Amino acid sequence: MTLIIRKEKQSDFDEISNITKSAFENHPYSRNTEHFIIRALRAANAMTVSLVAESDGEVVGHIAFSPVSFSDGSEGWYGLGPVSVVPRRQRQGIGIKLVNEGLKLLKGMDAKGCVLVGDPNYYERFGFRSPVGLSHEGVPQENLLTLSFCSSIPAGTVQFHHAFWATE
Repeated sequence: MTLIIRKEKQSDFDEISNITKSAFENHPYSRNTEHFIIRALRAANAMTVSLVAESDGEVVGHIAFSPVSFSDGSEGWYGLGPVSVVPRRQRQGIGIKLVNEGLKLLKGMDAKGCVLVGDPNYYERFGFRSPVGLSHEGVPQENLLTLSFCSSIPAGTVQFHHAFWATE
């Protein structure tokens, strides 16, 4: 099995949507709108990095990164998500490879850092931590995670792109 991480192409869009739907179908914290979020990020031209994992010519995973804003005015930070892997290929390291490649690309763009809402047990392996002094409405503190590429972490409230509230 050969796994290639590459930038998405327009011809991948439908498959990305299908993978995202199936990956989040039974997720306990999902509203099953992740595929709408991806479409809305694209429509708003707000997807800074969008990568797919391809195995033997088949797209089996996807990750997106988009700009975020902070109430303290910090700039140069990006939100990770959604990230999805087709269910039959989960727990095979595909998500890890997508995250690592996406973070590498962000660093290469001189990003200041990355923020996400997710499971700390998964994302701490990449260096993400729950920061003191940063919040996101409705998200438990332990699930708001940051990874700084510089010496500081924003404070106050983080706001993800409005596409994260897409419902269709």
